[in-house]
Amino acid sequence: MASIRHSPQFFFILFTLSSLVLLSSTVHSINCASEKFTNKKVYSNCNDLPTLNSTLHWTFNPQNSSLSVAFVAPPATPNGWIAWAINPTQTGMIGSQALIAFKNSTGLMAVKTYNISSYSSIKEGKISLEVLESSAEYSGGVMKIFAVVKLPEKMTEVNHVWQVGGSVNDGMPGKHAFLPANMKAMGKLQLEGKAKSNDTSAVSPVVAPSTSASSGNAGIYAIPIFFGCLLGIFQ
Repeated sequence: MASIRHSPQFFFILFTLSSLVLLSSTVHSINCASEKFTNKKVYSNCNDLPTLNSTLHWTFNPQNSSLSVAFVAPPATPNGWIAWAINPTQTGMIGSQALIAFKNSTGLMAVKTYNISSYSSIKEGKISLEVLESSAEYSGGVMKIFAVVKLPEKMTEVNHVWQVGGSVNDGMPGKHAFLPANMKAMGKLQLEGKAKSNDTSAVSPVVAPSTSASSGNAGIYAIPIFFGCLLGIFQ
């Protein structure tokens, strides 16, 4: 019986395919029920957000109009960033008041504030909402933002945006990917009444050009492309 010999290219393709399958099997591993916080914080509500394998734990205190949150998501790469933001005036990215977490030059996690005024660039600075507390953690490939934000009085609904990116250059977060998961990363929080188990509010998509690494869902989108390349090689 003739033996079958495989070229080095074959084993490289097999290894790549295995890596992509493993990636696609882990992008849905984060959910509200599985998360535990080392800082012992407890929240009244938790939403499994519909994109970017992310969750938002939150508590609203109407007595002082404060919103306590824990946003959890894997960055697009280990040296990337995650962001959670409130848009006080409209839906979408433009006008959002953002908290962005990433590793600083010493390797420690930091949270900084950004007023997202355009798609072309972002600048660190004071935002229109008062941030009473903020901190961040990184472990197991997942970043977490903890914050307490003062909201305008009588606000009962919050337009929020979340995002992940793959690079930080000289303390500046790079642009995020331009995939459907990134474009749809926005929704609404109903602060009063019965909390929803999942945040799946329909809103207009974010449209922002990007050159950074892909989002946490990139493995799913990459697999069909990979199979196309695989077929081309063996034809």
